[in-house]
Amino acid sequence: MANAPGALLRTTAASLMCLSGLGQIAALWLRQLTGTALVDGLLGTVYLLIGIGLFGHSRFSLFVAIVIPVVASGMLLYAAPPPEQLRIAVDAAVVLLSGIVLWQVRHNPSV
Repeated sequence: MANAPGALLRTTAASLMCLSGLGQIAALWLRQLTGTALVDGLLGTVYLLIGIGLFGHSRFSLFVAIVIPVVASGMLLYAAPPPEQLRIAVDAAVVLLSGIVLWQVRHNPSV
């Protein structure tokens, strides 16, 4: 995949997605276990799975890496305290990087 279009961007998006997922799961030890905390932990697990998928070659993982963070960020924008703004910024970076790579992959006939 080193010669594939957007390999560095895809690896960066995968790393950001995995770090975000790990952070959401690790936050379970720092907060009281409520329904919201458990949903965040579940979302962190989904982020980890998407991040692992981004390390591969699938276009589907690029599409999912755009849709899921957009939906999660949209839900956070309504009730986001200031610490959650970093999570929204990381989601936006992942969406931007995944969108660029998806555009490059779809318009490159060799892939």
